[in-house]
Amino acid sequence: MPHEDLEHLSLLGRPSPLPPHPDEAVLETFANPHPDVDYVVRLTAPEFTTLCPITGQPDFAVIIVDYVPRARLVESKSYKLFLGSFRNCGTFHEACTVSILKRLQQAMDPKYLRVVGLWYARGGIPIDVVVETGELPPGCRPLPLGKTSYRGGRE
Repeated sequence: MPHEDLEHLSLLGRPSPLPPHPDEAVLETFANPHPDVDYVVRLTAPEFTTLCPITGQPDFAVIIVDYVPRARLVESKSYKLFLGSFRNCGTFHEACTVSILKRLQQAMDPKYLRVVGLWYARGGIPIDVVVETGELPPGCRPLPLGKTSYRGGRE
């Protein structure tokens, strides 16, 4: 892949503080090296945290993103910092999951995008949120959600 498209990346390869709020986080992208091929990219964050906006207690989730890129892919360090910026942010599970989709959609304009929030139980009720946009190209399938536990390694 030509490195010219990577010169604009400001976070990769250098110390980068955690943004104080998701609205201040920068999602960087780079050119899709194979725009002629439709393929699914999965990003899994097994230790996502945010705060309950009412109690201030921590909430935990596995966040799974599947997307089919168009011209751009999200750079993983900027994505990690974006997710980390939720750590001290109060938000409900549904609003948080949808806001992740909206920011990724805005940054990349993928052909297809699905964001899944598998939220750990609080008060005895786990909340799972799935939001998607776009159309899956023929021959593309999002990876199954059955293999989402990364605590013991990939299966």
